[in-house]
Amino acid sequence: QVQLVESGGGLVQAGGSLRLSCAASGRTFSSYGMGWFRQAPGKEREFVAAISWTGGSTAYADSVKGRFTISRDNAKNTVYLQMSSLKPEDTAVYYCARNSGLLGGTRDYEYDHWGQGTQVTVSS
Repeated sequence: QVQLVESGGGLVQAGGSLRLSCAASGRTFSSYGMGWFRQAPGKEREFVAAISWTGGSTAYADSVKGRFTISRDNAKNTVYLQMSSLKPEDTAVYYCARNSGLLGGTRDYEYDHWGQGTQVTVSS
């Protein structure tokens, strides 16, 4: 059973930074791509960032490109999302997800395991 547990969310002022972490259970973490998605109130869940199994390939939504960085530490079974220059429109629940394959895709149907989410609130 794969479990994903996010942490690091909170309240931050616009322009600030946060680092989200997602700890995964299981011994096969390094064999899968990972992704971050978010869902704001009243909106659909949207792709934020993804990373391949080795960390050699990453992808970002246009809205966060240049501000967010996804990374992973396979020795710690953890994926990170470093968020900088935060904006009020980044306010959402952020979800970590495990891809069903090696790569980090941008579509949520490519992911078969999801965490419970962590709230990020950016005040203006």
